[in-house]
Amino acid sequence: MNALMDAVRAGRTAEAVSLLDEMTDAERRAVFGELKALRKKLRAAPWDAGSRRAYPPLYVAGVACQTGAAAVAAWIAAADMRWSRTSPALLLRILGDRDPKWLADVTHRLAERPASSGVPYELMAGLVRLSGCPVPTTDAYVRGWLGHIGATWQREETVLDRLRQDPYLPQLVATLFETDDIGGFFGWLAGDGPNSWYGALSQLAAEGTLDRGAMIDACVARLLRGGTTADQRAFLRLLKDLSLTAEEQRARIADWLALASDAVSPVASYAQSVLGALALDGGLTPRQLAEMSDAVLFRPEKKLVRAQLVLLGKILTRDASTAEELLPAVAQAFGHEDSEVQERALKLVERHLKKVESADVRAELASAADQLIPALRVRAVRTLGAEQAGPEPVAYAEVLPLAPEPVRLAPAPETAAELAEEVGALMAAEGDVATFERALDGLVRHAHRDRDALLEALTPVVARRWWNSTDPRYVMRADDHFGRADRIYDAADGLDLLLATLHGRVHTATLLRSVQQGTAGTACVHSPLSRAFEARLWEVSYRLRTEPLPFLLSTPTWSTGLLEPDELVDRLAEYVRLGARVGEADFAQAVLRVRREDRAAAETAAERAAALGTTEGARLARRLTHRGPDLPVERRRTSGNRILLEYGELPELQEDFPAEFRPLGRPVSVYRERWYCYHWSGDIRRHWLALLPERRELVAVRLLRDVSTAAVDDARGAAAFLPLLAESGGAAGEAVHLCLAYGLGARHPEDRLAAVDALLTLAARGQLDAARLGADLGQLIRRGAVKPVRLAESARTAAATGANATVWEMLRHTLPVLLAELAVGGANTPARGLGDLLAVAAECAERCGARGELPHLAQAAQRRGASRLVSQARRLRIALTLEPREIVNSLTKGA
Repeated sequence: MNALMDAVRAGRTAEAVSLLDEMTDAERRAVFGELKALRKKLRAAPWDAGSRRAYPPLYVAGVACQTGAAAVAAWIAAADMRWSRTSPALLLRILGDRDPKWLADVTHRLAERPASSGVPYELMAGLVRLSGCPVPTTDAYVRGWLGHIGATWQREETVLDRLRQDPYLPQLVATLFETDDIGGFFGWLAGDGPNSWYGALSQLAAEGTLDRGAMIDACVARLLRGGTTADQRAFLRLLKDLSLTAEEQRARIADWLALASDAVSPVASYAQSVLGALALDGGLTPRQLAEMSDAVLFRPEKKLVRAQLVLLGKILTRDASTAEELLPAVAQAFGHEDSEVQERALKLVERHLKKVESADVRAELASAADQLIPALRVRAVRTLGAEQAGPEPVAYAEVLPLAPEPVRLAPAPETAAELAEEVGALMAAEGDVATFERALDGLVRHAHRDRDALLEALTPVVARRWWNSTDPRYVMRADDHFGRADRIYDAADGLDLLLATLHGRVHTATLLRSVQQGTAGTACVHSPLSRAFEARLWEVSYRLRTEPLPFLLSTPTWSTGLLEPDELVDRLAEYVRLGARVGEADFAQAVLRVRREDRAAAETAAERAAALGTTEGARLARRLTHRGPDLPVERRRTSGNRILLEYGELPELQEDFPAEFRPLGRPVSVYRERWYCYHWSGDIRRHWLALLPERRELVAVRLLRDVSTAAVDDARGAAAFLPLLAESGGAAGEAVHLCLAYGLGARHPEDRLAAVDALLTLAARGQLDAARLGADLGQLIRRGAVKPVRLAESARTAAATGANATVWEMLRHTLPVLLAELAVGGANTPARGLGDLLAVAAECAERCGARGELPHLAQAAQRRGASRLVSQARRLRIALTLEPREIVNSLTKGA
């Protein structure tokens, strides 16, 4: 047994296998305890330790020396054993002499493990052969089978050849259709051409090796079940490759109807094409076609809706008797969000209305016309006999969300155990400003009150932190890590610094050096924000080691970061009573956060602060009574196709502030500042906003280029902070509105949605300058920084909430810039997407009752052709300039 352990420790796998072959079952069981102890020791060893060579023989020996099926399966699938790189063939040799029933148990236990466990398919398949058990149908086994069959690059066989040789082919193919979320993986492996999965399965079905009817049913059932687009595309491709006959298509009409109604767009399009072909061949009854149309015409995809209207037009032209069944279905499109779809449907109804004899059907069509846009509704009054709208229009009411209210912070946790729970949760997931500030204040309070109790409560929290290691190299690495000026990437890193300081992992000299020297070496456009944020953390860490603070002065009162002035005065008074020394960075942060908007409350608090007779009290009093400008002088600059801002100096933030806070008041330059740096974490931006909760412009100007990448460079997540920017305090000026403009033109939907949230929040708070925002958007589109089609999506989303007047006021200042370019035929004419913008503007104008002239709109409306741009320009012009009677006259002349 000692010889076996020596061979395992030395990494001699072949010798270990030879020794295991000579051992009895009793001897193997006896040595397993030592193998288990060695495994535990290896887990704690450094990753680069030479002892890692012991893993391959340890893996094999652990499998051989256990008798329980569950224990062997757990050993094989263990995460730490993946380092062994042991071949499945060797494990199969070790297990080959076991009882088949026992092997079957191990097989199914391994197959039931998640695919992420990495159990080799070759091992599971080999155990199936050895045991003679039924083939597993689990996710891990099916995924392994797919990868194994598809790895034809390893040998000269094709996918078709390997499938023909598989004895379990029918069972595994059937399971493929039942496995959740397998389509994406299957589609990625399937490939194209003659050596693809699709071609192979179709060939096997055609020659009878696989049941063709069962495969078609399984494909259709999988598509009916739904799933991700990638999943659905894979099984749709297989269904198409099976090349269904007309009889097979007719046998599944109910399925095609369901797919056309509810499936993802590619599947619905295929189902629509199948049903369309059947309808044109007489395979669908008018009632079935009407049922299909009722579903498809409610879908948002314009391509599907237009194709359905074309199909209905062909059927109506061919067979007049279908009009009374189909025209009410056509009228469903009167309520579509796209006005061009509405117009197509109305034209179709008008063209075939004479074929309808039923008064009830005509009344139904006239009633459906109420859903049409105003211009088409007036036309329907003349052609369908719809009711004329009342002379007095219903007053429009703008619908905006409730303005978000800041939440008052709860006091720091009373007990160390409660604090440890909050800190642990905060380290595991990103927390908001309130959670972070409560945890920070709690650590300071409990370290001052009872350091030993705090350390004991934090034991489970820090147990798995990378810096909490007994290895001397990690201790040195922790001090070196935190000693670097650019190591606080986000709030979690700041908490790590405090926790490592409390546990003695950072030297006092390192902390003192960081407090004295700051982070001036990491200059970039964001560094004034990061330096001020980090300065407080370094100071708190240093004071934890040398002179603990009783509590923080800078803990905000509200979730936005604002601090009530009377509360700060109370804290200063308590410091005086305790004889505690105020932290410079802590007090500077408190002064930046103190609320001055309520002038009466600020002046009362200033009197109390001055009465304290301390330096900090006098500084606070000056701050609260300061009457100077809150924002510096600004200037617009361009950089490529971007519009950016420069800010001048703000002397107020230069006086009485520590060195690490003074850069907040220094100029911001477009060309001198470094924009690309390590400040990529989105989490840290919410804390920068809480740094200056009444001066969000000073934060926005330094994040402006970052958020511009969401539109210009298609970056993801760059606009995620915009809702917090809208909820913050202070003036919403040039920087805030430019940030919002870039967000509305972002590439990714989640960024655009964040920008829409910010837009609605500013509007609800009465802080949105729609004219400024609209003009900015016009210039950004003209320069190519924002694409019109993306802005149209954002505007449509905002309008859908009920903010039609807000969106119209914005677009009213965007469109003239673009229409002017169009009128003169400028090189930067943004024709693509302009029609979509005009459509959103027209809908908003119709809903909110906007009137008046829009510069250059008449020229666009008078252009030749029937493009979307021209048709929507005409629609908008009618909505803005003509009264209902004039609309009738214009349409009559047009007719």
